[in-house]
Amino acid sequence: MKRLVALLVFVAAPAFADPAVVKHVVASQSGAKWRFDVSILHPDSGWDHYADGWKIIAPDGSILGQRSLAHPHENEQPFTRSVTGITIPDGVTHVFIQANCLTDGETSEPYRFDLK
Repeated sequence: MKRLVALLVFVAAPAFADPAVVKHVVASQSGAKWRFDVSILHPDSGWDHYADGWKIIAPDGSILGQRSLAHPHENEQPFTRSVTGITIPDGVTHVFIQANCLTDGETSEPYRFDLK
């Protein structure tokens, strides 16, 4: 009986996946709009498990922009993708970038980026 309980606990234990992690951010301003180039590291394993996007979050929690990723990047890690046309509200001096995984959702701490 003890073996069965131990086996059930092991099988029922959650799998700990590697999070989608923001590794690097470059941002540039052109007029009133910003461009963000974001590098993400995630062990994409195919169409069922990959980093599927990221978002730009203001300090107050509002979403300023996002980038969806439509396919895995198994052989390109970390990978960098961009989003343009982002408006940053007056007075905002930093933003957070939050990566997302198709199966695990938001899987890491947001990356703080100071606007210059």
